[in-house]
Amino acid sequence: MNNITFFFCDQMLTTSASLPLEMLKAAESAAQVVDRQLPKLTINSVGLDLKRVTTEAGFDICPDKVIEDITHTDIIFLPALWRHPKPALRKNPRLLKWLCQQQQQGAIICSVGTGVCFLAEAGLLDGKPATTHWYYFKQFQKDYPKVQLKRQYFIAQAGNLYTAASVNSFADLTVHFIQRIYNKSVAMHVERHFSHEIRRSYKNTSYIDDQSSHPDEEIVQAQEWLKDNFYRHIVLSEVADSFEMSVRSFNRRFKNATGSTPLNYLQNIRIETAKDLLKTSNLTLGEIAEQVGYQDLAHFNRLFKRLLSSSPNQYRAMVRAKLFSLE
Repeated sequence: MNNITFFFCDQMLTTSASLPLEMLKAAESAAQVVDRQLPKLTINSVGLDLKRVTTEAGFDICPDKVIEDITHTDIIFLPALWRHPKPALRKNPRLLKWLCQQQQQGAIICSVGTGVCFLAEAGLLDGKPATTHWYYFKQFQKDYPKVQLKRQYFIAQAGNLYTAASVNSFADLTVHFIQRIYNKSVAMHVERHFSHEIRRSYKNTSYIDDQSSHPDEEIVQAQEWLKDNFYRHIVLSEVADSFEMSVRSFNRRFKNATGSTPLNYLQNIRIETAKDLLKTSNLTLGEIAEQVGYQDLAHFNRLFKRLLSSSPNQYRAMVRAKLFSLE
């Protein structure tokens, strides 16, 4: 599994390729330090031609090869696309044929966000489970009715086809493949260097938590939005409006579906993240508060103590004593 191919195209989200690529290179370096007998990676970047690809980030990247140059590869990474994916799909009929050929040869194909449309357009996901970015759920279901869209999953696997909802989920998936290529130690090394918090395993991140397992799909989307944006300044009335609900209706449906109000749900996400940062990082309380969405440190301290019956400093001392007591 050490032969890996990244596809580049116009309209791609750069981080959906650069992040897994850098994680894989970091894994290779870490593995070689431990054991030079471990395999080195063969990583290719391919496009429909060798022209520079214009990214939405404002800079250009250039593929090394065209897709027909790659007759065999172990893993293919397909990028997410900015805006509506149809223009990019229309430009890439050769890619769809190549993906079908590689899938038949046993290649693992990973896609993220609207990049999942490449697999769907090729017909590879017909009758199979898949996920995509929550913002595109309705259009994806309309365009590809034969696909079993699993809205409640962050990652879905159908044989050798993997789909991820977001770049963060793509990172979890990349760690999973690093463990398969090398070992758990190398995977953990990469995980620590690319994420200051302790991430959930690939198996766990393939499903959202139990409180999201309910039939109200719009509230599932709202929950996922809150999880993805908890660190921002959030006005819940604006969130309700973005889902075309009144505040009263949003609160009622959210409480009926999850057993929690939107505000309490957001607070729990923020405090749970703060707990992980207190346990695993050396960030100051002010830095942690800011990272989880609170500009007012005093408010953060009061909320933390109300929910956990201990101050952030007390919690950090307690969990670190437990964390290092056996070392």
